[in-house]
Amino acid sequence: MNLSREDTFATNFSHELASLDVFDPQYGSRPTGPVIYPFNYRVRNDALGIYLQDQITLADNLKVLLGGRFDIASNDYRRLDTVSGGFQQNEAFSPRVGIVYQPIPPISLYASYGKSFLQAGTTARAQAEPERGTQYEVGVKVDLSSRLAATLAFYDLTRTNLPTPDPNNPLFTILVGEQRSRGIEFDLTGEILPGWNVIAGYAYTDAEVTKDNTIAVGNQINNVPKHAINLWTTYEIQSGALKGFGAGLGFYFVGDRQGDLVNTFVLPSYFRTDAALFYKRGQFRAGLNFKNLFNIDYFDSSSSRDNVYYGDPFTVQGTISWQF
Repeated sequence: MNLSREDTFATNFSHELASLDVFDPQYGSRPTGPVIYPFNYRVRNDALGIYLQDQITLADNLKVLLGGRFDIASNDYRRLDTVSGGFQQNEAFSPRVGIVYQPIPPISLYASYGKSFLQAGTTARAQAEPERGTQYEVGVKVDLSSRLAATLAFYDLTRTNLPTPDPNNPLFTILVGEQRSRGIEFDLTGEILPGWNVIAGYAYTDAEVTKDNTIAVGNQINNVPKHAINLWTTYEIQSGALKGFGAGLGFYFVGDRQGDLVNTFVLPSYFRTDAALFYKRGQFRAGLNFKNLFNIDYFDSSSSRDNVYYGDPFTVQGTISWQF
């Protein structure tokens, strides 16, 4: 069970500014005219979630997972400048079902179905409809050895009731959006040889807008690459005077991504290299992590043409810990 409360207080307003000539810009202009869309408001979001889950063994090679979550979420929206607002409460039951079948011990075939519920934002009419999601997944896991396993999964995830700009009030949203992600994921994890560990993965993702008030259906979701590859491997010395010392090396490829939902520009792909040095002895742990080892320039994400974020430059992080 989980219980939460979130209070938000805000004052929003906007002014018109004089036009700016990009070829002969004159900076320092001041707002003119009346305030546009002024308002003060308070929003209180309360949420209660109760969930249960059980795994049932029907046979030695057949297991079923059954679960469910019941949510109660309320939104109390008040305009402090006009003494107006509204209250809305939503309830939802989100089931979860999974099945695993092993035709032979090293191979597991699985499938799952689940729904989700998330309290969304506030609209101009003080409505707070919940975001809902539905996911299907099927896959296979193969134990290549006692310590090394590979997984191949196919999934389909749809999110509905997403906020999209309100054409009658640009400072608010209406909840009509829908987005769908489909893809394939491959993962390889485990120990290749004593002390030599690996985590590798590849993901193909087709993420698109399937319903919206302003965004064209079929547009790709921003910041989601169609292709992504990762490889992280470490080796720890197993014996001798240097036992416990180790090093790691990682490679990350992220393909081209759309920079905004309107698909007006593309963030280019990048290839980043990370590394690490560490030492383990008993309960003592120490490490140095090197991110973006070759200090490449790349764009990590963006929300619009005006908000594009660089990835971190070469970064060194040291950690020391004692485990109890």
